[in-house]
Amino acid sequence: MKKQQQTVTGGAVLKTGFQRKLGLIGNNWELYLMIIPVIIYYAIFCYWPMYGALIAFQDYKPFLGMGGSEWIGLGNFITFIKHPDFLDKLENTLSISVSTLIFSFPMPIILALLINEVRSKTFARTVQTITYMPHFISLVIICSIVREFTSSTGIVNELCQIFGYNGDAMLSRKELFIPIYVISGLWQQLGWNSIIYLAALSSIDQELYEAAEIDGAGKLAQTIHITIPGILPTIIILFIMRMGTMLSVGYEKILLLYNEGIYETADVISTYTYRIGLVDQNFGLSTAVNMFNSVINIILLVTTNKICDKLNGTSLF
Repeated sequence: MKKQQQTVTGGAVLKTGFQRKLGLIGNNWELYLMIIPVIIYYAIFCYWPMYGALIAFQDYKPFLGMGGSEWIGLGNFITFIKHPDFLDKLENTLSISVSTLIFSFPMPIILALLINEVRSKTFARTVQTITYMPHFISLVIICSIVREFTSSTGIVNELCQIFGYNGDAMLSRKELFIPIYVISGLWQQLGWNSIIYLAALSSIDQELYEAAEIDGAGKLAQTIHITIPGILPTIIILFIMRMGTMLSVGYEKILLLYNEGIYETADVISTYTYRIGLVDQNFGLSTAVNMFNSVINIILLVTTNKICDKLNGTSLF
């Protein structure tokens, strides 16, 4: 009898909870209706294509389809790892990504701190507008400008000749590809990436600065003890997200900048995937390479998130 009563009571609670949720949805049906397009978008363009990851384990033939293509297990992964240029492509990818992280990640923070200290709002807005503008220029145009400026008759080349450069087209020299890639990326994204830090700076309690001034703290001390700790959670979150894309070096920009003469330092995993997938039409191998790339990114993301959570208590999940 007691068990039956507990069952009835539990069922009533469950029913009441379900009714409460239905009532919540009914009262806010407009909000739930607005989220339907987002769900459909992610279902079609993010989750459904994951089914195609099975191609990585097949000797995929387009005319046979996934159902008729031969299953080869980890064959494509083994082929990629045993490729003579595997380590070179991995090294190039890490070199470009680490160089970008070292120089491009802290610079938006520094720019945001400098703009935040500018007293003239007009000057600050002007600087922001100028630094934002390259972000809205097409990548094709950006790369064309870079190619033109670094050519044998380009303005950057001619300026470098003053300091002893021999005048060769800079993108024809393998040792200059990574610096050109990083600097051009910094120029394009510096202002845009600083927006989120400026937003974080605006949320810091101004009374902390007033208290620091009363205690005799200068601008540098205020920056070290108030400003940076105030935006540190934002910095950590963005750093974790950046680590999750360490091997995802954008192939579009590299394809627009590199040439066969500098493959030794410019060819990365993403450009290799592009060539074997679309040019050589080896879809199984290209999918396997891309999956390898994604797995390493996930490992880096989870590891970095765990470390940051242990050290600072701030994490993405």
